[in-house]
Amino acid sequence: MTEKGMAHGRFQVLHLKHMEYLLAAKMRCKKLYIGITHPDIQAYPGSFAADIHGITKRDNPLTYIERFEMIRDALLDFGVKREEFDILPFPVSQPAILKEYIPADAVHYMNICGEWDEERRQILLDLGQNVEILFQKKKEEKEITSSKLREMIADEEEWKTYVPKTVCAYILDHGIEQRIRQLQYVYAPPEKKNT
Repeated sequence: MTEKGMAHGRFQVLHLKHMEYLLAAKMRCKKLYIGITHPDIQAYPGSFAADIHGITKRDNPLTYIERFEMIRDALLDFGVKREEFDILPFPVSQPAILKEYIPADAVHYMNICGEWDEERRQILLDLGQNVEILFQKKKEEKEITSSKLREMIADEEEWKTYVPKTVCAYILDHGIEQRIRQLQYVYAPPEKKNT
């Protein structure tokens, strides 16, 4: 078991597959640092071609603090002690400053499920970081994604079974369901708005 590990993602919205990833990473280290990528899309917008979700508000409806609180509450609810994890910004789209935000001696645990994951891995390797792959899947093998989850929320489909119970409560208590619906509508193609 390593002393420090890192897991990272946008977590827009935190779902059960994210929890599987975070808990698998936590099992490998004493202290897990969770990096929230694109903590602010104005200050740290997506800057790589493969980073297709790091640009629009539609794909990033939750604030940094909302994601922080969802992750914190879900991990606590899953039995992870608060002193065994920390949450921090992880501006991977700005490699020149990324080392300012991460523990130098942490192992970066990653899931590889697409081109952007491969590119993030390479960014970390280029920065001299230690990277360990937990799971590697093809894009079509992913069971649920945050994009799909946001679509389900926007289309008023059943989404609650795909998220931790604390996340479900947070979304409902903070009006995030309605925000996601509004943003999906704003960014929808014209033909979809007219249906």
